Amino acid sequence: MKLKNRSIWCKEWLMKRRVHSHVNLLSELKMFPKDWHNFFRMDHDTYLHLLNMVAPIIEKQDTIMRNAISAHDKLVATLRFLSTGRNYEDLKFSSIISSQALGRIIPKTCEAIFQSA
Repeated sequence: MKLKNRSIWCKEWLMKRRVHSHVNLLSELKMFPKDWHNFFRMDHDTYLHLLNMVAPIIEKQDTIMRNAISAHDKLVATLRFLSTGRNYEDLKFSSIISSQALGRIIPKTCEAIFQSA
């Protein structure tokens, strides 16, 4: 009997971030600058500049235990938190990042934004 590759640290649906996350919507929003701006409260070029500034600070390496959450995913979750005021428990359903991880990611990303400014 073959066992599925499951993580003991996280719910299975959270491991499908690439499938379910609002990050997939971003490729569509790039074609509609007003919608992109409404989603992030900034234009695409500003977002890319911000990502380039904070990525070296917030990036982590994949390990044999699990894949790291990308700097892009961390920044998207942080910007949605800041622009909407949603709590971590609610934000986990659109970011597909656990509320516990968001509780570490968002303050660290905000600190990285402040440091790089």
